This record gives sequence, structure tokens and C-alpha cells, in this order.
Amino acid sequence: MQSIDFFTPIVDNPYDFGQIAVANSLSDIYCVGAKPILALNIVCFPIKDLDRNILKEILKGGADKLKEAGVLMVGGHSVEDPEIKYGVSVTGIVNPEKFITNRGAKEGDFLILTKPIGTGILSTALKGKLLDEDTTEILTKTMASLNNIASETMMEFGVNACTDITGFGLIGHALEMARASGVVIEIFKDKVPMLPKVKDFASMGIVPAGGRRNVNYCSKSLQIGSVDPIMLDILSDPQTSGGLLISAPSDIAEKLLISLKNKGVSSAEIIGRVVSEGDGRVIIS
Repeated sequence: MQSIDFFTPIVDNPYDFGQIAVANSLSDIYCVGAKPILALNIVCFPIKDLDRNILKEILKGGADKLKEAGVLMVGGHSVEDPEIKYGVSVTGIVNPEKFITNRGAKEGDFLILTKPIGTGILSTALKGKLLDEDTTEILTKTMASLNNIASETMMEFGVNACTDITGFGLIGHALEMARASGVVIEIFKDKVPMLPKVKDFASMGIVPAGGRRNVNYCSKSLQIGSVDPIMLDILSDPQTSGGLLISAPSDIAEKLLISLKNKGVSSAEIIGRVVSEGDGRVIIS
């Protein structure tokens, strides 16, 4: 299993950015139940215009996060570029008979989300210098957190499908799962965990443009009823290094949730269910 991801800085601290970029890249491995083993750095940096210590801190943050994940850094490639970009290419291993995709969700499953959403909205507020220090710390910690425990735990129990929540937001990735599995998914909006102050900033209109694009893309397969537009902005918020969305059989979902919480995945919640077989739709209730 191989994956690659890299992007421009989402926080001001170079070390934190390195940690977040690596955690984000590793999620593509974790969501299929694989164990990451090797990584290659991908770096774009304006070496003639910025202090080299910034680059050093980005790489140190990435290296420390890889060490935490038990992944060996074996090299990489750098390019001189006017805009900073960083990420990693990751190689992971998984039993081909236990490989998890977003295509296996079944009628009766419950959906578990392992991280709170709202990173896109809070990152937009951070860029506008509107985020306080405490909330910035929570945002950074959330994005830098690995999905390794969630991945290992779901593999212990055996689940039907999984995807990680990133740029398409919760509703976008839920819709991908619904279409791939040929099912109808219901999201319980009041059960979705959110980062602090996300509703406040969304109410002020501080939302990334990508969220609105997500809604437009999903609109034909989305049943929203009387859902508050602000809540829709939150559910469609593009995430960086988001949690796993796990589709688990009803007879193990509660036990899986308890196990996740006992292992430190404290924000994990059951946030929806697979209603029926169907043409790939998402209902927000």
C-alpha cells in the first residue's frame, strides 16, 4: 500500500506544520487498516528567501511524528519553490484478505467518527488572526494526532468499511462511501463532534471556500431537510488530518466505540447509520 500527500502551511509554527503534514499523509495508510513502515520526504522551499531554520523545524516536526508512528524515513526530494510545501510519500503493509475500503458499508451498520470536525473553519480563523492561543493549541493537537490507535482498534474488531475525512468534508466522504457501497447513509448532525468555537466562527461566515464547493458537489445526492445552513457549512468543512469514518456492524459498534475511548480516542462518537441499500445518498437528520 502506498500513498502520497503534501500541502502548504496550515499553521504558523514550522515544527507543528511538519507534524500535521506527516499525520495527514499517514491517514491514507491507516484508513485501510495498513501499518506504515517507510516514508520519503517531499519538500518545496524558497531557500534563498527564508531562514533555513524554518525548513529545519518543518523536517524535525515531520521526523518526530514519523518516529512516533514507528515509520522509517528513508530519503526524499526537495525543490526550490517560492511557496513552502511539505508532506511525505508513505509505504504500508496490510493483509490483502483484511484490506479495508470505503466500498463495504452494509445496511444496519453504525458509523463511528474518531476525531472532531472543524479544522478548516478554525484554520481560516487562524489565518485571519482571530483564533486565541488555547483554541489554536487544540486545533494543532487535533490535526497532529495520528489515526494509528483508531486503525489498529477497528482491525481488532473487524469492520465493513472506512475512509479518512479530509478535503471533501464529512458529508463529501460519507457520500463517497455511500456511492461506493451502494447504500443510503444517515448522519445524525447533533451527534457529530466538533472542535471548540467552530459554530461561533461559522456563524460569522468564517468558512473556507472549499466547503461551499463540497456542498455544491454533493447537492444532488444530499437530503438535508431543515438543516441550519451554518450546520451544513460545518458538515461540509474541508478537514486537514481528520479522523476515520468507520462503518461497523451493529452488533460490535458500541463495543468498538467503548474500546476506542478506553484507548484514548476520546472524541470518537457514533454519528450515523447505514439506512438501506440504495443509489448512494446521504441524509442529514
